[in-house]
Amino acid sequence: MLKYVCRPYINPKSAYNGRFYAHPAIEETVDLKALAKHMSGHNSGFGEAVCYGVVQTMVKCIKEMVLDGKNVKIDDLAIFSCGIVNASGGSATVKDFTTARNIRRVKLRARATGELSNTSLNLEASLKKAYYTTSGAIITDPDDQPVTPDGSGGSGGSGGDGNTDDNPLG
Repeated sequence: MLKYVCRPYINPKSAYNGRFYAHPAIEETVDLKALAKHMSGHNSGFGEAVCYGVVQTMVKCIKEMVLDGKNVKIDDLAIFSCGIVNASGGSATVKDFTTARNIRRVKLRARATGELSNTSLNLEASLKKAYYTTSGAIITDPDDQPVTPDGSGGSGGSGGDGNTDDNPLG
């Protein structure tokens, strides 16, 4: 279940200043070792060390191939590619264009695909409103029932309506 918190958008120059929007409440970041441990628990027949080695090698190979100008598609996950961030203003002519002056940096791009596409996530997601405590912990209301992004609820309530008027921590 994906927990979310409501926060105001702060930009005095925007018509949306002060309006509240949902943001995912991320409780932890899982590294490759934790991912490998999780994978090994899915009865795949491979232990944690084997899973870790495979995933670690996959990451290195994706980086190598992307830097070689290739797109790398991992079915049902993402297509990884390299992007270029250009300096603002561009160059008046091709002859005036230089890497040092006109390219700021390269970046990694990842586009969801297959089972991890936005459409698929929307169909499978279950959302529940959460709040950050003053200590930074994430709490949810046990009476608030999870809902899907389209607003259809689980059993016994609509919940997760985005209202923030009942909790000062939200």
